[in-house]
Amino acid sequence: MTVAVPAPTSALVARGRALAWLTIGWNSVEGIVGIAAGVVAGSIALVGFGVDSYVEVFAGATILWRLSKERHGAGVSQAAEQRSVRIIAVTFLMLAIGVGAESLHKLLTAQRPDASIVGIVLAVVSLVVMPLLANAKRRVGKRMGSRALQADATETTLCVWLSGILLAGLSLNAAFGWWWADPLAGLGIVYVAGREGLEHWRGEELDDCC
Repeated sequence: MTVAVPAPTSALVARGRALAWLTIGWNSVEGIVGIAAGVVAGSIALVGFGVDSYVEVFAGATILWRLSKERHGAGVSQAAEQRSVRIIAVTFLMLAIGVGAESLHKLLTAQRPDASIVGIVLAVVSLVVMPLLANAKRRVGKRMGSRALQADATETTLCVWLSGILLAGLSLNAAFGWWWADPLAGLGIVYVAGREGLEHWRGEELDDCC
């Protein structure tokens, strides 16, 4: 027997689901553009950014699953909450490991990426879109008292930081030929993603990311 969800909570669940679907749609496109542009330019920071977009897609799908449990009662909902936070934490850590290994390889072997105007434009657009999406998610998560939704908002906020790091790396390489700025930007992505993954795994209090 399922437990009816109060009207205000139902409205928040519907809003959370809409934001999750928006996350999945936007990041699916962002990921394709980022990875393709990164491969063409030989930019590990841009490829890492594109892969992070699919981490966001996976996190959005996790949130949809979490919200589907809301109508089944507090016990089921809480179990789904804890599992969702752990899953999101693992996605952070997997991203950090993969991008970290490739960034170090490119830095040590002095592989020079080409300039990527597409990547620069993508980073600028992300810097506009992602803060709006993150703030909307955080408001819903706080009103529902959901750590999973707030973790997802933090992951979206991480994308804002990654966009800034990516933009700096790509711009320095394009303007001055500083090839090492790209793998250093990749290592910046590793630091932020690794920190957030460990905090979520340990269940530490969520903040506004950095």
